[in-house]
Amino acid sequence: MPITDADGLRRVLGHDRVAVVGASTDYDKAAHIVPAYLQRHGYELTPVNPTADEIFGEPAFDSLADVPDPVDIVEVFRPSEEVPGIIEQALARDDVRAVWLQPGITHDAAARDAEAAGLDVVQDRCMKVEHGQLIRNPMD
Repeated sequence: MPITDADGLRRVLGHDRVAVVGASTDYDKAAHIVPAYLQRHGYELTPVNPTADEIFGEPAFDSLADVPDPVDIVEVFRPSEEVPGIIEQALARDDVRAVWLQPGITHDAAARDAEAAGLDVVQDRCMKVEHGQLIRNPMD
């Protein structure tokens, strides 16, 4: 079952290296706003977008498989039908601990595969919203 409880969400949010699959260069899109917020709050971002060279001041990679640096969380801003392939790439790595599917993105079968392999899975939730409610210091 995907994580929905506050303690589980806090555990996932406690990791700090995030590969953002579908990161956007468009400042008005959630796929830019949410990761930029996370970066401002100390997360190390690695953008994954085959049409960009750089996002958030970081080099962008064509796919999750191309990311050379360690990844704790794979944050997904791609359509639900692309989730199985993304999770397959996440499972091929030995560093990924969690997959986070943003609002409107779900894939129960792929989520079960990830969970069976020991990954935490969050579906249909905003990482920025959850961070703001569960982690962020109110004085920020």
